[in-house]
Amino acid sequence: MRLLFTSLGSFGHTFPLVPLAVAARDAGHDVVFATSEDFLPQLTKAGLETAAAGLEIRDAFGQAFAEAGPPGPRRPPGEIPPEVLGPIVAKVFGEVMPQRFVADLLPLFSRFRPGLVVSEAGNSGGAFAAMKAGLPVVAHGFGRVSSEDPMVTKIRDAIRAHGAALGIDVGEDLAFGGPFLDICPESVQEPGFLARTTRVPLRPVGWSEPGELPAGVLERSRPLVYLTLGTAMGHAGVLSAAIAGLSGLDVDVLVATGPTVDPAALGEVPSNVRLEAWVPQAALLPHVDLVVHHGGSGTTLGAFGAGLPQLLLPQGADQFSNADAVIAAGVGDRLLAAEVTADAVAAKARHLLTDTSIADATRVLAAEVAAMPSPAEVAAQLPTLV
Repeated sequence: MRLLFTSLGSFGHTFPLVPLAVAARDAGHDVVFATSEDFLPQLTKAGLETAAAGLEIRDAFGQAFAEAGPPGPRRPPGEIPPEVLGPIVAKVFGEVMPQRFVADLLPLFSRFRPGLVVSEAGNSGGAFAAMKAGLPVVAHGFGRVSSEDPMVTKIRDAIRAHGAALGIDVGEDLAFGGPFLDICPESVQEPGFLARTTRVPLRPVGWSEPGELPAGVLERSRPLVYLTLGTAMGHAGVLSAAIAGLSGLDVDVLVATGPTVDPAALGEVPSNVRLEAWVPQAALLPHVDLVVHHGGSGTTLGAFGAGLPQLLLPQGADQFSNADAVIAAGVGDRLLAAEVTADAVAAKARHLLTDTSIADATRVLAAEVAAMPSPAEVAAQLPTLV
């Protein structure tokens, strides 16, 4: 069967689809993965055939700001007032990106006529293009569905409006009328979504660019804490406060600074702290004792599967909803904004590393993840979803 996978070009939107795409290829399907050109090298490393489609997210924001009016002083997103940033974000993900994906994918569909399109849930343009071409499409989730976040609501409203302009009726959860491949464990998924959607469970299997684990990860005598704020919303001040708190514990701390934080901005760190710009997270998590992170879906789900306690320091997007789910499941805690101090991080981390009820809850959730159908099992189901 010919399958076309498509996603927005970002770590959090592309990587969740890679395990199923690889499993489908290994099962003998003819697979092409279409995303923005800057992310094609990542997919090539996974051995997938690729096609360029859509805009880089940075370029999409540039276009949206340009169309909104004369540019003002350049400021990081966190310093832009919500009343200004909100409409821009909605325009980027609800109009600018979908328009470009539709324009790029329709010619691709005429050359590579897929029997099924697997469109990442954030990439409505992939689903719109498939529906305009008369092709069957299934949505692929990237984490827990958030129905309460105001920004998510704005984006969905913009997507519905764009779909209506194309003559397409968009469902409430962006499942586009078909099955939804859901990598979030049912016990922590949003209840309304579970009630409304034809859900096909799919085990969240982490994928990251292949690489060696940092030195010392496999040979140590005390707990290892992994600290990251992800790839898009890194904040040097938050990392510094977390490092100050964690380094005072009898632990080793591995920090992934990501592409948005210069390690030099963190200054000299204590001897039990190691800074890395990037780590192979999927390979690292089985060797970690606690994850302190931003609450991105990939890290949250990865920690679920690895049976790890989590301390979330959410910065935006769906991270607050993920923090709520972590607390409700009894597998972690959170600190918000001004609460993120060295003392607070140390106290929360100490508790999470030693509380037996949290350890019990993480094992239960890990068992639930392990029982979900594997990418290979779901790949075998794909022809039946047409």
